[in-house]
Amino acid sequence: MRSAAELLEELNAVDESIRIEAKRASEIGKSVLQTVIAYTNEPNLGGGYLLLGADWKTDDKGDVLYWAAGLSDPDKIQSDLACQCASMLSVVVRPEMRVESVDGKALLAVFVPEAAISQKPVYLQATGLPRGAYRRIGSTDQRCVDEDIWVLRGEIQPQSGPDMAVVHDASGHDVDPQAVTEYRRLRTKANPSAEELAYGDDDLLEAIGALRRIDGELKPTVAGIVLFGRPLALRRLMPALRIDYIRMAGTQWIDDSEERFVTTLEVRQPLLLGLRQIINAIVDELPRGFRLDEGALQSRQKAILPEQVIREALANAVMHRSYQIHSAVQIIRYANRIEVINPGFSLKAVADFDTPGSRLRNPLIAAVLHDLHWAETKGSGIRTMRRLSRTAGLPLPDLSSDRQKNEFKTTLFLHHFLTEDDYHWLRSMPGNTLKTEEAKVMIYARETGAIDNTACRDFSGLNILAVSKILRRLRDRHLLVKKGSGSRTYYTLPDPLQASDLHPEQAQLNLFESHLLRAPLEGGKLPAPGCTLDHATLPPELATFLAGQGEDLNQENLRQLIVRLCAWQTLTGEQLATLLKKDPHYLRFKHLTPMVRDGTLVLRYRENGKHPQQTYSVPASP
Repeated sequence: MRSAAELLEELNAVDESIRIEAKRASEIGKSVLQTVIAYTNEPNLGGGYLLLGADWKTDDKGDVLYWAAGLSDPDKIQSDLACQCASMLSVVVRPEMRVESVDGKALLAVFVPEAAISQKPVYLQATGLPRGAYRRIGSTDQRCVDEDIWVLRGEIQPQSGPDMAVVHDASGHDVDPQAVTEYRRLRTKANPSAEELAYGDDDLLEAIGALRRIDGELKPTVAGIVLFGRPLALRRLMPALRIDYIRMAGTQWIDDSEERFVTTLEVRQPLLLGLRQIINAIVDELPRGFRLDEGALQSRQKAILPEQVIREALANAVMHRSYQIHSAVQIIRYANRIEVINPGFSLKAVADFDTPGSRLRNPLIAAVLHDLHWAETKGSGIRTMRRLSRTAGLPLPDLSSDRQKNEFKTTLFLHHFLTEDDYHWLRSMPGNTLKTEEAKVMIYARETGAIDNTACRDFSGLNILAVSKILRRLRDRHLLVKKGSGSRTYYTLPDPLQASDLHPEQAQLNLFESHLLRAPLEGGKLPAPGCTLDHATLPPELATFLAGQGEDLNQENLRQLIVRLCAWQTLTGEQLATLLKKDPHYLRFKHLTPMVRDGTLVLRYRENGKHPQQTYSVPASP
């Protein structure tokens, strides 16, 4: 068992801790028991530590600092916890506990072991299942939902998966014959001797679970409608069931005011027909390289990102998504990456993706895709994506599961991690040379806009402590800016516009700001370093003009004034609001966004209207 001093040291060294939870714990309350339950339940975590009697605060850098505050009666706390763990839970839990002195303060270090699978899920007896059970997700304790219960029991799949449910408003006429024909074609290609190919259509569909016999009548299941449903049946029964392929002009999402930069393909077909259409659309637009095979006289073009990687990512999205959520699967194609987002968090911990075994939310759909060689069902699909990406010289796919948003996202990168442009950008940075992992972190932040500990662990293979040290080191060199705290910590590239708030070394970043900013600046100039904009900083003629206008300007005069200010220098929305004495949200919604739309103003980040570093300028003269 680790000491209280060691636990404090680790808490202060990382942004978030999965296996250590600090509590003030003047008494044993519900929060402490929830963490105990979460540690006993979480599969493959091996339990976790509670540190009772600690306190914390956030410092100027955004780090959470922990210290020993002490317990007034540690023996009572220890006794209360032992009694509650023995009497209030579904099974008797006996944590290992030790009272220690740190800086003259009494702390209680508690190790909670993981329960045997035969005892899971552990839960509060008074509350029952599923609400009385908790899991340890990242550094938080999450209340279990129904899907968690069979995961904790170690079942490979539920005895009755949600895709096995009968759709009572549907009939056999809602099955698309084209989809059945496509299934036969693909199944024959994968296994010509498959027994079900000799069956008639109804018997075939019943054999694979797409139809179920209810009171003598064959009725489609959820899997049957998803895989084989006619388009009209899909609209009637599952109106939000579609796959959206969204093409973006830049590297970041843009708001609705910039629709001209977005094109979307909506696919409302059964999966047996729709998946191939989506894959073809993606592959046709992939960057291609030239390859000369050994002994060949002519080179051939080949997509940089292997098609199998795309196929596995899409199969993963449709077979693991939640069909109880009325939302589409989104595939967003940026200039540098593809993001595949599906509703429904992962039932398998992200940290366990490289281990064998799968947690199937929809076993019937997964079985069909596996039989057609569209997907793996033994937990090897993600390992296949990673292996093929590594062989192609690409960064490994980034995988993230979000229980709060109830979604899962796979990010596939479209170029080598360090291009010639990236090397040029990295060489332009001030200070000492970056180490390899530091360079990867900086490039990832540049490509995606932000990076957190989980994403960094995923592509680097390092543990949480090593990654925290890298991120904090880059922050201390003022190459990254920390946002949020605890489990919500993430890092972004610094804003060169906020020079007045930066360390002196950060002022040097203006030397390479043309590489930091992904879109060229048109018109105007950057605010001078150290300059706080107010009326006193304006040119005399502009300050006089602004002072004479008053605050009750009509729309035409206000917009003319905005143009004059942005012609003088590039300004943020907040700076304009300060100068004009207007509410920032009102100014942006009522004036700035419409002026960008009609071409009166130009965004610095054209590909992302809501970029946190957004500025406005006037168009360059022809």
